[in-house]
Amino acid sequence: MRILGEVLYWILFIYTWLIIFRVIIGWLPVRWPGGLRPLVVLVYDLTEPVLSPLRRVMPTLRLSPEIGLDLSPVVAIVVLSFLQWLVKLLFY
Repeated sequence: MRILGEVLYWILFIYTWLIIFRVIIGWLPVRWPGGLRPLVVLVYDLTEPVLSPLRRVMPTLRLSPEIGLDLSPVVAIVVLSFLQWLVKLLFY
């Protein structure tokens, strides 16, 4: 059971970092070169199934008429951190 807990913990850890990378990628006003473009698309494809439903539930926080703040990555990271804690509690 400990090995299963270890695997789940690391999957949640890596997924948390994927969301962090996605946030950083979103901040950068860059046209991604051909070599990096597939990696950027992969990060978006892997994180969108979690972030998209959160966005539907949580409205974007409007800072001004032109600027909005998407809080779904923050909520996802908090939930993933809670799940990591729960895995440690149950499997260790």
